[in-house]
Amino acid sequence: MEKMVVRDVSQYFRAELARKYRSTAGSQEQVDPALIDVLMAEIERDGYVILENLFSADEAAAMRAALQPHYHDYLGRNSFEGFGTKRLYAVIEKTLACNPLVEHPVILALLDRIFEPNYLLSQLQAIDILPGEAAQPPHHDDAFYRVSRPRAALGAATIMAIDDFTAENGATLLIPGSHKWDDRMPTAEETARAVPAVMPSGSVLFFIGTLWHGGGANVSSASRLCVTAQYCAPWCRQQENFSLSVSRERVKQCSEHVRRMLGYSIHPPFMGFVNGLHPKRLLED
Repeated sequence: MEKMVVRDVSQYFRAELARKYRSTAGSQEQVDPALIDVLMAEIERDGYVILENLFSADEAAAMRAALQPHYHDYLGRNSFEGFGTKRLYAVIEKTLACNPLVEHPVILALLDRIFEPNYLLSQLQAIDILPGEAAQPPHHDDAFYRVSRPRAALGAATIMAIDDFTAENGATLLIPGSHKWDDRMPTAEETARAVPAVMPSGSVLFFIGTLWHGGGANVSSASRLCVTAQYCAPWCRQQENFSLSVSRERVKQCSEHVRRMLGYSIHPPFMGFVNGLHPKRLLED
């Protein structure tokens, strides 16, 4: 085996030390770079972009059917989770039906532009906002990384509409341009002018972690279901502890992309190792 001679520490920090399990970051189906240029221009300007009809009606219906048996009657424990909102956690352990959202080539292509390679899935959950639910307090998703703003986003998120998102049923409220703010909070006037992410079923809202947003109030007579996948830079701690919430047997059923984003990967030179070795060795029979 060829031995690596390290001449300076910066070389070591960038080095791909794995021999058996080389990084597969960026190996997904490629998307037209011109399309990603257009989408990134919107994200850089507004902090978000809506990808209309990224999934078909049949695909959205399949996700709904797969999620439905796992719901319980418990509602949110606080006003942030929503006293009138159902949330389903540990989704991958319960069903693989939502994995196509996690690893859609367009979404991965956008993440490739925003983060270093080997970024991680931070959490995956389904959210069902019931009639009568109040608006969620505005927030930005990577606020728990206590790094002063303005700064580059340390997280990014998708919200897929399983039901149509309307201004009446709790469509996510967005404050365009707020991803560029410093550490200040939105004023009452800015919150009141937030833009609802109105979109048909199968569409996906993509936004970066520094954007101020929140779930809208549901003043309709029906619930509003979505699936949300959040991602983080490869050196940040994930919100969901996938090593405990997703069994190894379940991970083996996932694609290489999902395995990598769950944490069965290395961020050079060695972040994520297990007993000094690549974590994918844990999936060997």
